[in-house]
Amino acid sequence: MIFTSLKAGSSVEGNTIEAYKSDINAKKFLYLIAGTHGDEVEGVYVLKKLFSWLKEDHALKDLPIIVIPILNPDGYRSESRVNAHAVDLNRNYPTENWSSEFKKPKYNPGPKPLSEPENAFLEQLFQKYPPSFIISFHSWKPVLNYNDNAKDVAEYLSSYNEYPIAADIGYPTPGSLGTYAPEKYQAPVLTFECPPLSDEKSLQNIWEENEEGLKSLIQSELLAKKIQ
Repeated sequence: MIFTSLKAGSSVEGNTIEAYKSDINAKKFLYLIAGTHGDEVEGVYVLKKLFSWLKEDHALKDLPIIVIPILNPDGYRSESRVNAHAVDLNRNYPTENWSSEFKKPKYNPGPKPLSEPENAFLEQLFQKYPPSFIISFHSWKPVLNYNDNAKDVAEYLSSYNEYPIAADIGYPTPGSLGTYAPEKYQAPVLTFECPPLSDEKSLQNIWEENEEGLKSLIQSELLAKKIQ
């Protein structure tokens, strides 16, 4: 599959936010996003490997895809969940349930929705290339957290990696992408939570336990119908 670099975004500290579009025009796009939380390197690595395969396998059927390898480059460089304004990007979207209140610093939603340049850049992409389905790669514990009409995709992937599926993660997430995209764009979101690094599990191990399922999903009729 052929990808073209889009005009990059810029983080709080002026670091580049890279974005890539597959060489196909469409009304709506599948988004693959990682690095919303800069310290979640597992999700970044999995998307890096998946993106490499997408670019290298020229036999793949072209799909309308936008790839954002690292949405929060400042946090990634500093190994921090939050961006350089100490804002949790996944609490900073203009959802109906957005709130300025937060109990822990790591959940700081910012002074107002879309106050952060990283999310403002993503919103600009959404407006130009509307999302039809989003897979957002994170890491916490192995779980496939589905929103809106993404349960069947979660079940599909779970049949390969045996991760639990869940409609929520057990606590409120106001201002999250998983709430925002279905509300504004009617785009289901699958939050793909990778297991954390450990002495027993390397980044490569995490990729290998997800490689078959993700590659199969990309080539499936199920996903093709989601992004029509």
